[in-house]
Order: sequence, then C-alpha cells, then structure tokens
Amino acid sequence: MTIKMTEVTMAKATLYYVHDPMCSWCWGYRPTWDMLQQQLQREFAEQLDVTYLVGGLAPDSAEPMPESMQQMLEQTWRNINEKLSTEFNHDFWRNSKPRRSTYPACRATLVARQYGQEQAMVNAIQHAYYLHAQNPSDVEVLSTLAGSLAINAEQFKLQLLSEQTEQQLQKEIHFARQLPIQGFPSLVLVANNHAYPIKLDYQQWQTSLADIKAVLAKV
Repeated sequence: MTIKMTEVTMAKATLYYVHDPMCSWCWGYRPTWDMLQQQLQREFAEQLDVTYLVGGLAPDSAEPMPESMQQMLEQTWRNINEKLSTEFNHDFWRNSKPRRSTYPACRATLVARQYGQEQAMVNAIQHAYYLHAQNPSDVEVLSTLAGSLAINAEQFKLQLLSEQTEQQLQKEIHFARQLPIQGFPSLVLVANNHAYPIKLDYQQWQTSLADIKAVLAKV
C-alpha cells in the first residue's frame, strides 16, 4: 500500500500504533506493547519513530448503552482475562452508566499530546476504566485524570471541548483508516511512503519485532 502523508519523513521510518483508549483488547495488549516499545527503543531509536494514532472506536453519544451491548462487552472482558490474564473491575457494569462513546477519551489523548503526556493519559484512562470502574466517556472523569497529570483541569476541559480538537480527531481517524489495519490495536510501519502491516501477537512481543526487522531490512 502506497500512502501520501506529510507526517512521515523520508529519513526515518514510523511505526504507528493504532488504538482507542477504551478498547479492551488494547488494554489486554498493553504489557506486550510496553515490552515491544522498550526493545524498539534499545535497538532502533535512531531508525524508527513510534507514533500513537487514535482510530476512534465509538462516536459521541449521550444515550445509555443497551443492556445487550453491556452484556456482550462484559463477556469480552471475561474472554480477554481468560486468554491473557488481564485484570478487569466488573463493578463498572454495576456502578456506572455506560455509554457507547469513546471519542471523548480519544480527544483527551490528543490534548494530552500537546503537553507531552499522551502515553500517560492513555495509561490513566485505561486504569480508571478497567481497574477503578470509572467512566472515561464523561468529561469530568477525563478532566480529573488530566489534573492528576499536572495538566490544568479547566484549561484541559476547554481544549477537550474545542472545535480545534474535534477537527484534529476527525483528521486522525481519517488518516488511521487509510492504513492497512485490522481493528484495534494494529501496528503499521511506514517507510518511504509505503505502509506495511506488522504482525501483532498479544502475548509475544518478539513476533512484531521480527516483522519490523524484516521490513526495515528491505526498505
């Protein structure tokens, strides 16, 4: 796949991590992804940039999540726990008012990116959602998380709700959907304006590393 984009420089390849902060499989992949990033930093810091892209799992909605969807998603959590031993706090489904809306959390990561806190915000959202049964679809929850990262909560809220951030989100979602992804999470390596899908293994970071090395060796 050939792709035109101003974000990519010719001198350095870019590994895109396409995700959603409220994607449960992204949470399951988190330990392996952390290990892969550490290894890439050790081996390819001069050759490869790692860039997060929010893909936008579920648009804005003020409607309560249907009971059937709640049951389906809670079962997904159980499946991930069974396969990956990922921890989930199921109190979320009993104590929160779930909405099928992940765009607010996506916007929060974009705002945090401006403060150099993107990965920290993703981590905060995931912990709040999956471990502490808080709802990152809510602006107040996201603002509190920003404050915990030493970002001014009121300023953060203004940015979160701004038209500029909405335009940035739509642009990023559009860009992510040009890439050869298979849902979230996905890894895509872009070099010389060509996009290469990278194998993603939820338990073995070495699988993706080998694929990345193979691509870099031929570009």
